[in-house]
Amino acid sequence: MFELLPPLNDRNLPWIDTIHPIVVHFVIAMALIAFVFDVIGRLAGKPSLYEVSFWNLLFATVAIFIAIIFGQVEAGLANPYGASRDILNLHSTLGWVLAGVLSVLTAWRYVIRSRDPLQLPLAFLGAGSLLSALVVVQVVLGNQLIWVYGLHTVKVVEAMRAGLV
Repeated sequence: MFELLPPLNDRNLPWIDTIHPIVVHFVIAMALIAFVFDVIGRLAGKPSLYEVSFWNLLFATVAIFIAIIFGQVEAGLANPYGASRDILNLHSTLGWVLAGVLSVLTAWRYVIRSRDPLQLPLAFLGAGSLLSALVVVQVVLGNQLIWVYGLHTVKVVEAMRAGLV
């Protein structure tokens, strides 16, 4: 059965390059900008920005599940070593937590929008700040996996294949 799968390339992937970081950057941007639009909308009294925020949250929620699927596959092919194992496990767990938080916030936002699209409770802004903080932590962990431990980089994959790591 494994002979039906494509061979792994020099990045230890069956496709050209990592897909997870590409998709996850959309999630990061949409989740953070949703919070920014909420704050600006509230401070400037521009409730039209709440609509922009809602759609960003909705698409971020869809995109995070796509990012998780590719992230899980790519994590399974990463061959983490040393401390990168713990960081990768934390990054994966926090990814699922973020998916849950995004889903709950999007559902909550849908209810708020359905009742009165011109109002946004302060509690929702507080939840948005929590979401933003989780996103920042997740970005830091992802950056460590790439820039410190070099998972899926050619040099690290070559070192692993040569038995040096």
